[in-house]
Amino acid sequence: MNSVTGFQSALAGIHRGMNALRNDAQVIATQGSSNSLADKDVTKAIVDLQPSKQQVEASAKVISAQDEMLGTLLDEMA
Repeated sequence: MNSVTGFQSALAGIHRGMNALRNDAQVIATQGSSNSLADKDVTKAIVDLQPSKQQVEASAKVISAQDEMLGTLLDEMA
């Protein structure tokens, strides 16, 4: 995997995780409104927050690792 592909994959992972977090937050925020979803949906949204958060964190670590690797490579070439 080259660094551009890895960066794009990590960025896509952050994007997917953030979208999932937004969707879960919307379900939680509308709980209690007149047209709210069932309690089961709210519970699922709360539980789904953790994997979405972990996806964003893992993808950010991939970007950080690639940044470090690229910096090391540039230092070696200089």
